[in-house]
Amino acid sequence: MVSNEEQDRWASNLHPLINLYHGKKHPLEYNNLYQLMIMVILSAQDSDANINKISPILFKTFPNIESIAISTPEALLPYISKVRNFETKASWIIQIAQKLKEDKNIPTNLSDLIALKGIGRKSANVILREINKPAEGIIADLHVIRVAPRIGIISEVKDGNKVEKQLMEKLPKSIWGEIGMSISFLGREICRPSNPKCDICVVNKCCNYFNSNGKNL
Repeated sequence: MVSNEEQDRWASNLHPLINLYHGKKHPLEYNNLYQLMIMVILSAQDSDANINKISPILFKTFPNIESIAISTPEALLPYISKVRNFETKASWIIQIAQKLKEDKNIPTNLSDLIALKGIGRKSANVILREINKPAEGIIADLHVIRVAPRIGIISEVKDGNKVEKQLMEKLPKSIWGEIGMSISFLGREICRPSNPKCDICVVNKCCNYFNSNGKNL
């Protein structure tokens, strides 16, 4: 069991990082909750840049849940064929649309979101963060999985759900909503896999990697 003192220490150490990225929009270029949900599903094991590229024509053809609900996976395929695992994702999206029927029925809580095909905890946490709903977990994407152990917040594991669980135990709930995306942005922009920019990192003073390696880079 992690003590309140340790949680508070990490909250204090990570405060500059949260300040740096607080409220910064996710790299997916969505305009509403419907687009966000679809893009989050498509982005699994793919790049945000690729999803941003294919989305305009997709949403021009399918502007809402209703338009997808009356369609078929086969009709959707040409618009997402450059996305990884596109056939599976097309099936998921059609199933979700037929279940929800209208945009207004898109869930805005974690349990109902993860009950939908193709939406796991990471995706649900992203959606909740982007629509400013209270955090029920912590975003644990590939960047967080890599960077959080490097900083020293958690031990190194590759499973996103295990990473999230460790982070939720280590960090106070008051920062859950922003810390995952903040670490993700840090990993994208500064704490790169190779040649990290440790000298300009706002949390280098509490970072295991910097204190053991970075000072000598």
